Amino acid sequence: MLWKKTKIFLEMIKFEHTIFALPFAFMGALLGSVVVLGHLPSWAQIGWITLAMIGARTAAMALNRIIDKTIDGKNPRTALRAIPAGLISSKEAIMYVILSFFLLFWATSNLSSLSMKLLPIAVFFLVIYSYTKRFTWACHLVLGMTIALAPLGGWVAVTNEISFPAVVFYIAIVFWLAGFDIIYATQDEEFDRKEGLHSIPSRFGTVKALKIARTFHMITALAFFALFFLTDLTWWYLIGVFIATGLLMYEHWIVKPTDLTRVNIAFFHLNSILSIVVFVFTLIDLVVHHG
Repeated sequence: MLWKKTKIFLEMIKFEHTIFALPFAFMGALLGSVVVLGHLPSWAQIGWITLAMIGARTAAMALNRIIDKTIDGKNPRTALRAIPAGLISSKEAIMYVILSFFLLFWATSNLSSLSMKLLPIAVFFLVIYSYTKRFTWACHLVLGMTIALAPLGGWVAVTNEISFPAVVFYIAIVFWLAGFDIIYATQDEEFDRKEGLHSIPSRFGTVKALKIARTFHMITALAFFALFFLTDLTWWYLIGVFIATGLLMYEHWIVKPTDLTRVNIAFFHLNSILSIVVFVFTLIDLVVHHG
């Protein structure tokens, strides 16, 4: 019974989509350690960062499902999610949230002292972002600011500081996430407007929303390129950034105001590939090229 509920819970929070931000969390740790300290992070640090990332994302997604259960139940696209469908109760989901926050706290306590000091801020964002769609169309940016704490957290975990390159890296991830969240939200433009929910598509319409998402992703690409000039990264990293930029362009090419049928391909598949590509080429750069 417990395993069945756990399986339902993991499906509910789309646990496999942790892959979106986890490569960037690793990238933050790699970059911070090499740029600031001059050596690679330890395997122990990578392990604790992985556990912290899993705890944070699991807690955030579960809270989102709990907080939005009434809204999800009304939306035909989300009505079959576990909580509104009655497959798992809110109380059961809350237990997993508590366990996830415990994992986050435990993992963070084994990382840098600054990580522990910043943990309350991270928890605040993890909780509050699910409410933002109720009062501001900037909810996509809040989501980006929340999830991008993972890459920034990876940097802070190994360096115990926040430097300018770390901020540029954070900005790149914020606008990447906000951009593809806008694309995803185009599916609910009419529903959000009807229910009085706030989003960029419901506020500005799908055509303008996709233009805003495109602008956000331009900022992401520029920030990634800026990292090249702010660090000792070489052409290996640049190859990854060029491929990532191409993926972003393709994402906007296949999603059009008149055809949203490929939103899920853009949202799930392309962005998963993008984070892995940038991380792998950064890894090659820092480990193989820098030796």
